Amino acid sequence: MSDEPVVPDVSSATAAPGTSSSQRQRASQLAQALRAELQKALIGQTAVIDDLLTALLAGGHVLVEGIPGLGKTLLVRALARCFGGEFARIQFTPDLMPSDVTGHAVYDLQSEQFKLRKGPVFCNLLLADEINRAPAKTQAALLEVMQERQVTLEGRPLPVPLPFLVMATQNPIEQEGTYPLPEAELDRFMLKLRIDYPQHAEELEMVRQVTRSVRGEILDVAALRTLLQPRDVLALQKIASDLPIDAQVLDYAVRLARTTRSWPGLMLGAGPRASIALVRGGRARALLRGGEFVLPDDVKGCALAVLRHRVRLSPELDIEGLSVDQVLRQLIDQVPAPRL
Repeated sequence: MSDEPVVPDVSSATAAPGTSSSQRQRASQLAQALRAELQKALIGQTAVIDDLLTALLAGGHVLVEGIPGLGKTLLVRALARCFGGEFARIQFTPDLMPSDVTGHAVYDLQSEQFKLRKGPVFCNLLLADEINRAPAKTQAALLEVMQERQVTLEGRPLPVPLPFLVMATQNPIEQEGTYPLPEAELDRFMLKLRIDYPQHAEELEMVRQVTRSVRGEILDVAALRTLLQPRDVLALQKIASDLPIDAQVLDYAVRLARTTRSWPGLMLGAGPRASIALVRGGRARALLRGGEFVLPDDVKGCALAVLRHRVRLSPELDIEGLSVDQVLRQLIDQVPAPRL
């Protein structure tokens, strides 16, 4: 008899006018099963996995940053393995053209007409690998589809399949051959995650597993189970969006975002998209932990990932060697959270 957990069916929630407690419980069990599956591929990095699942449940795009070799691409490949929808990968390079992302019109000699050839962006889960190795005009090809879930080709708006999520990886901008992402594109990412070096015990276990593999330096994701279909993701997102949130918690999320606009040392604060992302992220984290409603800690838990790419340090603090994360941690600790 198999020890694998039974994966609950949550797809019926899309047709229901409201969300019952049992549906929320099944959705939480499915999200936790997905977390356990991803942890088989990415050893350690539990906070990063939780943040990735937060974005998935909230229907937001994710930017993952870290130096080469820490498992950024592996994380997204593992999620794609657990997801039964259509997956596409674009390796961003300096010579990549916008039409290589969105698609283009091709002249067909037989019919003597132009036909639209859709690009890899027409999928459910898009891995934009090393996105900051392409110039700004190619990066900008993702702006419309990230915001509106459609691509305009030859004047025709073409919708992409739902759910649609962009999971982008990037190397730190100090690395050679990288271009900074435009602020308009950064703001469309709900979360920016940072993958750091693993702990000693985690690295030891990773080396042990990889050196037993026949595939060289690669952790194999083939053993991961497919737990989600597109309808399941839509159902999970619907259940998360229905979670109750108290007016005080809603106000707390807005205050967090607004405080960045007047905080000493920040020359650029977060816009209204940050307030929306904090509430969506709070609901997703509440569902992930199996809660019946959103707590202030759910909002606080995703605040750093929501805000870090939407603010800019003043030159004075930059010269002093302070990081955006250090300043934001002080801000998050000092904005009073409501007591429910």
